[in-house]
Amino acid sequence: MRFEGTTVIITGAAGGLGSAMAASFAAEGGLVAMVDLPGSRGDLVAAQINESHLVGSAFFVPCDLADLNGTGEVMRRLSADGARVLVNNAAIYPSKPVGEYSIAEWQSVQRVNVDAAFVSAQAVLPAMRAAGSGRIVNIASITYFGGLAQLAAYVTSKGALVGLTRALARECGADGITVNAVAPGAFPTAAEEIHPDREGYNAYVLAQQAVKRRGVPADVANAVLFFCAAESSFVTGQLLCVDGGWVMH
Repeated sequence: MRFEGTTVIITGAAGGLGSAMAASFAAEGGLVAMVDLPGSRGDLVAAQINESHLVGSAFFVPCDLADLNGTGEVMRRLSADGARVLVNNAAIYPSKPVGEYSIAEWQSVQRVNVDAAFVSAQAVLPAMRAAGSGRIVNIASITYFGGLAQLAAYVTSKGALVGLTRALARECGADGITVNAVAPGAFPTAAEEIHPDREGYNAYVLAQQAVKRRGVPADVANAVLFFCAAESSFVTGQLLCVDGGWVMH
């Protein structure tokens, strides 16, 4: 059990990718703090994980990441309770032509997708440094490489996360802390509901990928677990695409 007794923080943990990560960490013995919006499915997902009788367990932590001060307080509390892994997974993705974004809409995406990740990392770092070890994983996106129409705010935020990953990795390596990023490709989760032609989009995705199957959330969870495990202690500042070979760089 690679994470037995380890407290793991996952933001956006009630969603498709986040809930798969939570279950995977719990299966490896982790105590998973599932951070998501009040009123989300976080309670239900945590209960389902615990009812599965895995080695580890999960608990729901309601938090609106747009409230940066509140987010910092939640993260400091969890860190004081022994959290040594942080996965910044939460994101919002309004879709519209670039000219139609209001300043408030643009800023709200950066606030949830980037600012909250920074605040969360800043809050957990002191305890990680004191312990001499820690793992931070930021969930980016393959849209960072080629862009995507009508998602300018989202794509920009994911590029910023890659920059944050590299800067933190450089600064925190001497403290025994690694910082990496995972860039998922297209996964059949709720995020795909923004596409009006789901069947056509599915065909398009398969045409782009070298691997001719749709990815499943466990594919991303496995990559995140690798970056958080002892086996990857010499890997930091890296971006791993989990996309069936859509992007190769």
